[in-house]
Amino acid sequence: MTTWSAHISAKTSDIGFPVRRLLPSGQARHIGPFIFLDHMGPAHFNLTERGNDVRPHPHIGLATLTYLFSGAMLHRDSLGSVQRIEPGAANLMVAGRGIVHSERIPDDIRSSGQAVEGLQLWLALPLALEECEPAFMHYASTELPLWQQDGSQVQLVLGQAWGYSSPVAFPGEALYAVIEMAAGAELAIPAGFAERGIYLASGRISLGGESLQAGELGLLAEESREVLIRAEQASRLALLAGPTSDAHRILDWNFVSSRMERIRQARDDWQQGRFAAVPGETEFIPLPPRR
Repeated sequence: MTTWSAHISAKTSDIGFPVRRLLPSGQARHIGPFIFLDHMGPAHFNLTERGNDVRPHPHIGLATLTYLFSGAMLHRDSLGSVQRIEPGAANLMVAGRGIVHSERIPDDIRSSGQAVEGLQLWLALPLALEECEPAFMHYASTELPLWQQDGSQVQLVLGQAWGYSSPVAFPGEALYAVIEMAAGAELAIPAGFAERGIYLASGRISLGGESLQAGELGLLAEESREVLIRAEQASRLALLAGPTSDAHRILDWNFVSSRMERIRQARDDWQQGRFAAVPGETEFIPLPPRR
């Protein structure tokens, strides 16, 4: 009987708001190209304390994908992009050879007391594109496939599955879907991906009679087999899948690369102020010491 090959529990921290980190972990460094997964919030913000905004910081070698369940965030980057992110939208930023961005909580969300909650993912760029030109793309929730299936609502954010295709232009192979299941619903998870995982944001689901609890990331084995999950309670989950990585990746602070010398260069470039600035921003996150 097919069941979970591993359960990954989150490491929780407070960076001005609660964050649960699932990837990377000791049990899995990645799922396909997904090398980082944080569950942010739910968190409430006020108008007087701004230290919980994410100030400008750099990235190389990856793409960030921000997806919110509630609230809103304001994205700004060194390309001049200014974009409000709202629930169900996909915010894709390709860092390539280097980009800087900030993520702040809008005043209307702070003043209303609305909770901000969502997932932040990093995807390793294909090896040949590690040093590509940086880019930013935003897709409103209405642009992404959304349908009802067997007692579940499925939104396909990235990739192709269940006969649907997402317009999100990640330059590599990956699958990311956000699914809301009614209690008792069953859903077939497609095969054909070397690595698959399900992050359960809320509720409880089971596979082969073995449960996955809220806040856990369950890994799926047997890439050639479609598997059937069941919602023991009303549940919200994210499906991540993709091929085996094309190269080993080094993660150092906000930098990702297949080469250590490139990481060292990026650290020095940030320390010396060589990255392009975010227009209108004067704050920044200092380079942390090497661990």
